[in-house]
Amino acid sequence: QLQLVESGGGLVQPGGSLRLSCAASGFTLDNYAIGWFRQAPGKEREGVSCSSSGVGSTYYADSVKGRFTISRDNAKNTVYLQMNSLKPEDTAVYYCAKDSRRFRRCVLSGVNYNYWGQGTQVTVSS
Repeated sequence: QLQLVESGGGLVQPGGSLRLSCAASGFTLDNYAIGWFRQAPGKEREGVSCSSSGVGSTYYADSVKGRFTISRDNAKNTVYLQMNSLKPEDTAVYYCAKDSRRFRRCVLSGVNYNYWGQGTQVTVSS
């Protein structure tokens, strides 16, 4: 059964760090691009970062470039999002998503993704 489970969210002070995990099961992670998205209350969903299939390219939204790092451990079937220098505007529910097609370069638009996790809340506040 295909499943994506996010974890690692929580409450952190501005300037702090969190590492989100996206545990995948039911498919071969190495064959698919994975994206991280977020949605804050009253705002549209935003693509944060993505990792292409295999040892492929990665992309970041301008708002997180230089602060967030995406990585994957295909042996552990897990994709990570390391978030440093967190700001209050990073507060949102963070979701990971799986590309609908194999062997494709990832994009930060949600249109390419057909399966989503349940999300994990990240709150940045003093």
